[in-house]
Amino acid sequence: MSKKSPVAGFVVGPQTAQMLKLGHPWVIADRFTRQWPLGKVGDLVPLTDEGGRLLATALLDPGDRIVARVLQSGSMTLSEGWVRRKIEAAVALREAHLELTDTDAYRLVNGEGDGLPGLTVDRYGEYLMVQLYAAGWKRHLPLVVGALQKVLEPAGIYEKFRPQKTRKLEAEVKSKKYSRLLAGSPVAGPINVVENGLNFLVDLEEGLNTGLFLDQRSNRRDLMRRVRGKKVLNLFAYTGAFSVAAAAAGAEKVTSVDASATYLDRARENFSLNRLNPKRHEFVVGDCFEVLQDLQAQGRSFDIILMDPPSFSTTSKSRFTTRGGTSDLVATALKLLPPGGLVITSSNHQKIDIADYLKELRRGALEAGCPQRVIRIAGQPEDFPFPVTFPEGRYLKYVISVRG
Repeated sequence: MSKKSPVAGFVVGPQTAQMLKLGHPWVIADRFTRQWPLGKVGDLVPLTDEGGRLLATALLDPGDRIVARVLQSGSMTLSEGWVRRKIEAAVALREAHLELTDTDAYRLVNGEGDGLPGLTVDRYGEYLMVQLYAAGWKRHLPLVVGALQKVLEPAGIYEKFRPQKTRKLEAEVKSKKYSRLLAGSPVAGPINVVENGLNFLVDLEEGLNTGLFLDQRSNRRDLMRRVRGKKVLNLFAYTGAFSVAAAAAGAEKVTSVDASATYLDRARENFSLNRLNPKRHEFVVGDCFEVLQDLQAQGRSFDIILMDPPSFSTTSKSRFTTRGGTSDLVATALKLLPPGGLVITSSNHQKIDIADYLKELRRGALEAGCPQRVIRIAGQPEDFPFPVTFPEGRYLKYVISVRG
């Protein structure tokens, strides 16, 4: 099965042409793309400059802000063999640079970083999870599934849907299934995976996410070396992966806070799965800002406060955004830290770079009147590579600072 470039006339402007020559994989909609011939989502199209010179071959997505994603410079044919070679290269990269002796949950294909823009594949034990961030891949899924089966022979392959308006969907859609089985055998409920020698439950069928954010694996490992004998507060705890890591590494007490009781129930399960008694720790359902204020009123203090909020979230009472919300959160949290305590902040907001993110932390420190010294800045681990020509690929920001 193969598909060759069907049409000509996909001319890009000089600025886009220069970006493509430099290796950037996206074409953003502009006045030039509005003159393109009519095409269907998933068409393989040749991108040319105004002089008619062929620059690259790309997947078309006419209705998206990113109207085309480059698969390869020059001409090409999209086939199962072409996809298979990309997957084999991705596997080889991880085998060479990833320590997997105590981990069976990691990213296998990271979109643009592995030459398959808009497509990710995650491994969860014997199963694979495909996610499409570009609609153009939908009609080519059989190629992807066939290649994955040949290279990896998984027990099953799922697709996790990426809905645009997730908050609206969560409120309106009764079914919690955002996945479908593409090949192989279905799972029977949540499955156990291993990360850094610890056990976690993940759900491949229900929920917008599986329950474990793989891009924080190395940061959780780093946390484990800092927490022995410490009191740890984990805000936006989700299913408790950071909390489990802290407790397993000898933290005196871990307090996990999240607006979702369901997520914290899963966090307790993850504690028990690792033979950690959840009753020795604390789980608080509530808005993180309100909980911080309550803890301050109680005179509580912590040695380490970690916050890994979503880029944007809402609860019935409040709203959080990375811009502005981070500084307010830091300012409030610093009041619960003694001098020498650590505040660990993280964001996966792609549109905020590290310089702007540090400004948010600075505003929070100034508001609280507490000096902060940054001792570590990290990002995503080795299984989340990105081209040096694609700065958008470096999205994760993880900052450890000491309260003065």
